[in-house]
Amino acid sequence: MSLSYFDDLAGRLREHGVSAERVEATVADLRAHLEESGGAEPEAEFGLVEEFARDLAPAGGEGRPEVPDAHVETWRWTADTYVDEELLSRFGGEGWEVERVDALGRFVCHRDLERPQRWEYRRELVTRGREGLDERLAPEGWEACGNWIVYAWFKRPRAASVGPGAEISAPPGVPLRGRFFSRRFYVLVGVAAVAVVLAGVAVAVDDGDAASGFGFAGGLLVGALVPLACLWGWQVWKSRR
Repeated sequence: MSLSYFDDLAGRLREHGVSAERVEATVADLRAHLEESGGAEPEAEFGLVEEFARDLAPAGGEGRPEVPDAHVETWRWTADTYVDEELLSRFGGEGWEVERVDALGRFVCHRDLERPQRWEYRRELVTRGREGLDERLAPEGWEACGNWIVYAWFKRPRAASVGPGAEISAPPGVPLRGRFFSRRFYVLVGVAAVAVVLAGVAVAVDDGDAASGFGFAGGLLVGALVPLACLWGWQVWKSRR
């Protein structure tokens, strides 16, 4: 299983324009990580191979393969809103600069290998649009770097506040993970799932028909997914524009 997964991953990375040397190094790192984590199945650890390959590949225009710059590292990752600011601060301190937030809500980052520098970030709530937010933050050196639904993120180089100390002499390697979800996020999802199940059970008991309970629970799920799908579609459309 592992052999076919990594062979498939290597092929897909080459299709995305990743150099053979980078592909070999990436696959070797992933194999080592899998062994250290107890030999789990790669698909369970990293996800579907085609999605994982897209996560690892550099951002390209209109889906075309792109040859990565030898002096720049690229990385995409995502997190929930309970931990994204903390992680942005951490990864910004490691030299990762956010270029944009893609349609899937992932931070698309790059890091200069020759002269990496530290970055700092802030998140703002923009429920009614930017409303001149860019202009208000610009005098302090903040630059917009991404939007997702009701949030906007801004970045600025730490050099603006700490000077030459913002440069990093020996940055750590590219993180192997691309998804960071907090316990609070999982608890929230779990509570929502339990609430749906209990509502379905209550309806089934009241009607004396298990089918009505399943139908009610299914209706709740569909009712929750439809607005989320609409928001995602709107974000994709806005991102493409």
